[in-house]
Amino acid sequence: MSNETQVRKLRRSRTDRMVAGVCGGWAEVLGMDAALLRILLVAATILGFGTGALLYLICWVVMPEE
Repeated sequence: MSNETQVRKLRRSRTDRMVAGVCGGWAEVLGMDAALLRILLVAATILGFGTGALLYLICWVVMPEE
C-alpha cells in the first residue's frame, strides 16, 4: 500500500500578484480565490490597526518566490 500525501509549498505567486504575490501564494495553498484573501487582508489592516499590513510585510520577506 502506498500512502502518498501531496506536500504544498507556500511560495509567493509570480502570476497571481498585485504587489508581491503573497495573497496569490496563500490562495493557492488554501484553495481559495486570491481576491477574497485580499479583501480579508484589507479588512484586517483597517480593523486591526495595521496588523494585516504587518503580516503581509512579514510574509513578503519570509516567503520565497515561485
